[in-house]
Amino acid sequence: MSNGISEPELLFPRLKPFYDFVEPLAWPLIRLTVGLMILPHGIPKLMAGVSATASFALVKRGIAPAEPLAVVLIILETVGGLCVALGLFTRFFAAAITIEMAVIVYHHLPKFGWGSGGYEYPLMWGLIMFAIALRGGGPWSLDRKIGKQL
Repeated sequence: MSNGISEPELLFPRLKPFYDFVEPLAWPLIRLTVGLMILPHGIPKLMAGVSATASFALVKRGIAPAEPLAVVLIILETVGGLCVALGLFTRFFAAAITIEMAVIVYHHLPKFGWGSGGYEYPLMWGLIMFAIALRGGGPWSLDRKIGKQL
């Protein structure tokens, strides 16, 4: 209640100790989930290599310079995903991945819908990464452990 806004009354007040215990876990869970969920997109690019990633992910969409950008994608979706999950350089990588997701959304417009290859999935991940960039790693992060963040 430090911000002057009171919490709503619980329907089941006996749950308060449980909620008080698990509340600090929410942010690390979000950060860990979103960081690790980017890895299945980055690891195949890493394994395929820069040239294949450039051809498959960028050239066919008319994005250039493809090879340097492929390196950026691979780094963001592997190293960046791990760093967000661990809370290391959190704001930097979350902001960079937000920009990546914005580009992906732009290239999927105006399609919307999972079945039609729409933009809602990268939009969701971009907004979550944006929230992480705004909030930072939080109390259970390597940023906090080393005492530095952006």
